[in-house]
Amino acid sequence: MASTEPRGPRQIWNALIWSLKGLRAAYRVEASFRLELYLCVVLLPLGLWLGHGPVEKVLLVLTPVLVLSAELLNSAVEAVVDKVSPEFHELAGRAKDMGSAAVFLLMLLVLLTWGLILGGRLLG
Repeated sequence: MASTEPRGPRQIWNALIWSLKGLRAAYRVEASFRLELYLCVVLLPLGLWLGHGPVEKVLLVLTPVLVLSAELLNSAVEAVVDKVSPEFHELAGRAKDMGSAAVFLLMLLVLLTWGLILGGRLLG
């Protein structure tokens, strides 16, 4: 059965609107997302300024953006889990903890990336 969804520019426009709604919702209700966004506002221009060459710049910019992306996915998982299972359940708790762990690992990646790039420059 063929989809009745609009194709082409209209579909791209709709996807943009839905994405912006998701970002707005995350900013409004998720304190962790706001904090990580504020860090990105500082780290992205800093990464572009401090990176030597395109590879360093991409790494310094990409890693904080990955944290934001994971935070959005983690928030989505938490919202669905809370909707489906408002009472505590071991699997629900595990899903939420795993989402949080993904964000944490990416934060460690930010620290490692920035530390190796900038620390290596200071030491070498």
